[in-house]
Amino acid sequence: MNERNGANRGRAVQIITTGGTIASRIDPATGGAVPAVNAAELVVLAPSLRDHTEEVRVTEFGMLQSWNIGPDVMMRIAGVAREALRDDAVAGVVVTHGTDTMEETAFALDLLLDGAKPVVVTGAMRNASDPGFDGPRNLAAAARVAVDAEARGRGALVVMNDEIHAARFVTKTHTTALGTFASPETGAVGLIDDRGVWFRWRPDPLPRLSPARAETNVHLVKMAAGADALLLEALLEARVGGVVIEASGAGNVSDVWHEPIEALIAAAIPVVLVSRCPTGRIVPVYGGPGGGRTLHALGVIDGGWLPGPKARIALSFVLGSGMDSEETRRFFAQLTR
Repeated sequence: MNERNGANRGRAVQIITTGGTIASRIDPATGGAVPAVNAAELVVLAPSLRDHTEEVRVTEFGMLQSWNIGPDVMMRIAGVAREALRDDAVAGVVVTHGTDTMEETAFALDLLLDGAKPVVVTGAMRNASDPGFDGPRNLAAAARVAVDAEARGRGALVVMNDEIHAARFVTKTHTTALGTFASPETGAVGLIDDRGVWFRWRPDPLPRLSPARAETNVHLVKMAAGADALLLEALLEARVGGVVIEASGAGNVSDVWHEPIEALIAAAIPVVLVSRCPTGRIVPVYGGPGGGRTLHALGVIDGGWLPGPKARIALSFVLGSGMDSEETRRFFAQLTR
């Protein structure tokens, strides 16, 4: 690792704001935090942005709360980022975002954007009315990563609390702590300090998607001890676009789920199987109704190490790309190798 403080100085960074806590203040009328800090004001709150790049460009995409951002909106954010990245003067893009679904949007950008230039997602755990508002520091750190030459070709990244995480592995681990974002399976890919931006390792490139649309009729169902098959039966009756199942352990579900899963697959509704465990991947070992080996024999798609929310994003874009069942299976195999 080498000191690179100021690398790419003179290049532009494009900031795309979408709302979230980093853009929120307490509403005196209700006492609740709501998006209220516009893009221009957010840049003013982070004066150190200009210490590492000569030009800061800002696009206000929206003032959204991140729990209202779905795959269709993620595609639109990706489109704005893609257009910005076409400009030779732009070294990289920073997307500000609420933390509740940040990992999903970051993963979506990783799947949808195929350029070498960095795309960095950041936000805040404290709003602008709170003491110790962490938004400006996170924004400045994200911009430093976005213009750093060593960030090129690493896929979408999440920068929070002076750590750099690969979008595919990062998750929110605590409801309120500043250090909530972590990559339990792999650890952070790098960090930022007063001397520079430091990368520890480089993830392999992900396969990319170019969907015509996002299939929003994709549902996530989590296995719980004693849960009946009501939700799966309802999804079958509704003829949904796809289903992701967060199974227990290495990929097992209650025996009463066997028939609805078989029926979903028979109805050409793709079923992706992942684990509800925070680390590890699907391993089809157990037989009998609901056992992982039996489910694979039925034709479930192996979601590997993906957590449920990210598997759902991937399936949404796969279906929006018009892939058939075998193409879908091959894509997930490549994605999770």
